[in-house]
Amino acid sequence: MSKLHIKKGDTVYVNAGEDKGKTGRILEVKVKEKRAIVEGVNMVSKHAKPSAKSPQGGIIKKEASIHISNLNVLDPKTGKPTRIGRRLSGDKLVRYAKKSGEEIK
Repeated sequence: MSKLHIKKGDTVYVNAGEDKGKTGRILEVKVKEKRAIVEGVNMVSKHAKPSAKSPQGGIIKKEASIHISNLNVLDPKTGKPTRIGRRLSGDKLVRYAKKSGEEIK
């Protein structure tokens, strides 16, 4: 299985689909499906029956997953979408922004 260019906690830019142009933080990465759940992006309405968790039930808005090919990590220096590279820093492999060369934490 190949490594993904995104991680949980990254701030990403959506470059395709209904939410094109939006940015958000990654809440969860589904590695096997190559999908990620991004905060405030790809919102869906879920009909919930009344339960102990939500005694009222009703329609709940929540984030659905989005394919990682539609996401770009935001450059920490410029705040613009960038591609990701990997390079050795000492003895560790670190991710860096291809646009500015800045290391991504």
